[in-house]
Amino acid sequence: MMKIPFLDLAAQYESLKPEFDSAIQSVCANTSFILGPEVSAFEHDFASFIESKHCVGLASGTDALRLAFEALQISSGDEVIVPANTFVATAIGALEAGATAVPVDIDPDTFLMDYKQLETARSSRTKAICPVHLYGRACDMDQVMDFAKQHNLAVIEDTAQAHGARWHGRRVGTFGAIGCFSFYPGKNLGAFGDAGGIVTDDDHLSQQVRKLRNYGSEIKYHHPERGINSRLDSIQAAVLSIKLKHLERWNQQRWKAAELYRSHLEDLQSDEFVLPDILTPEQHVFHLFVIQVKDRARIEKELMEQGVGTVKHYPIPFHLQDGYKDLGYTEGDFPITEQLASRILSLPIFPGITEEQIAYVSGCLRKSLR
Repeated sequence: MMKIPFLDLAAQYESLKPEFDSAIQSVCANTSFILGPEVSAFEHDFASFIESKHCVGLASGTDALRLAFEALQISSGDEVIVPANTFVATAIGALEAGATAVPVDIDPDTFLMDYKQLETARSSRTKAICPVHLYGRACDMDQVMDFAKQHNLAVIEDTAQAHGARWHGRRVGTFGAIGCFSFYPGKNLGAFGDAGGIVTDDDHLSQQVRKLRNYGSEIKYHHPERGINSRLDSIQAAVLSIKLKHLERWNQQRWKAAELYRSHLEDLQSDEFVLPDILTPEQHVFHLFVIQVKDRARIEKELMEQGVGTVKHYPIPFHLQDGYKDLGYTEGDFPITEQLASRILSLPIFPGITEEQIAYVSGCLRKSLR
């Protein structure tokens, strides 16, 4: 029996160990642990990679969302439209800024925000839309931007799972006023701990986020406005700079792995088993390979017994979580999201996953489905 983890970060570390160790030792030697030269270097390189004017490194992707809303002066009394199918951090970003998160249901084919429902969700208090490029798949930013322009709404992109993806040739994260990224270890571009950042072409917004991440200060001990402590560690920036050089190659490996999964399993597609679309490598960087299965609990258990790691992204939509009861939603409000939450299962996918491993996972899944 093979043992296949859901994500193999140990193998990734070993493949670049000398570079990581040298970079970390360099930071320790120069002792510029917070906002040191490594942070500035990574901000420059990531902005260049994303094809944006500015990048501002932060402590997490959640902080990136929060500070993006605050920089755009979205606060108490304002509403932000978000997809119901997303990690809870998307809602937290708006809520921590003082705004209200207003979910819309999703397209059953893409798992992304249903753009036809934007008008229904919009009110006189709506100030922004936050599309989420979920699982690594680029949202239809033409539809998002057209709607936003029509109603004078800001667009903040949650790009936490789609580093490097493009929509019609343009990097996601660069369409709206601000693009928000997470560099959590398991992301396509992940640090050795929590980390995040924003990208923007707007000089003022860039400077505003820089102030907000550092207690509202540009000059030490001078705080003309309130901010928070959300500074990117130099060690994390050094690690990210090394990984950034490999991101395009790793994204290609993820896409090829997804294509291989589909070739092994597409003949089994039915109402009880659904595979994700294989779009172009630009449109989908496959942070996750998410299938739908009817009898998930049994299949998850049988795969685990065969040494295959899986994860559910996400088993309980945020509008049904106890911590978000005050938003006023109940079961049945977003039926497609809720149905999907009971059927989704993410299979192992990571740079370096082998054809043999994919064949083994597929074989185990095929047995369970039969």
